[in-house]
Amino acid sequence: MVAGALVLASCVGNPEGKRAEVSDDVAEAATSQAGTELTVDTGLSMVHWTARKVSAEHHGDVQIESGALVVDNGKLVSGNFVIDLSTIANHDLDGEYKGKLEGHLKSADFFDVDNHPHATFEITNVQDGAEAGNIIVSGNLTIRGVTKNITFDAQVQEASDTAVKATADFNIAREDWGVNYAGQADDLISKEINFKVTLVAGV
Repeated sequence: MVAGALVLASCVGNPEGKRAEVSDDVAEAATSQAGTELTVDTGLSMVHWTARKVSAEHHGDVQIESGALVVDNGKLVSGNFVIDLSTIANHDLDGEYKGKLEGHLKSADFFDVDNHPHATFEITNVQDGAEAGNIIVSGNLTIRGVTKNITFDAQVQEASDTAVKATADFNIAREDWGVNYAGQADDLISKEINFKVTLVAGV
């Protein structure tokens, strides 16, 4: 039985999503000689997360505190946003179990919110994708004081001098940012987290 439990624990799968490419942080963020800076609407923008362990899959969201996106000639060229990690919320549990999970995610086992209350993302490069509306974004992601440059696919639904809406869906390997808690021996946690990001910005 013990051997069976160990085999089961080693078989935890990652949540669905394409893993972002990861490299060392880039010293300079993307800049543009021209363009219009639009303020991220924190009421309409959000980061949704999904993670798995052997016995369950959990999901929820975390709020974006502030940010700005820059558009030039109808294209997203740069930008940044700040995530308030104290707002981490779970949406598949209720009551005591919901509170325990949210508290654990904010603890030093995971995002250590007391010492690192914010995560940040700053775009360092934007390239056109293979199809209209698709782009390839690179940027510095900082979590728990660790900064890595990640590259992922994104979709732009709208980009003008007055409004931007963009979405992305990608995974990261949490250990790259020092989120190393493995879970219980018989209920290990997936190494990757899926993020679905929605950014809406305007004048």
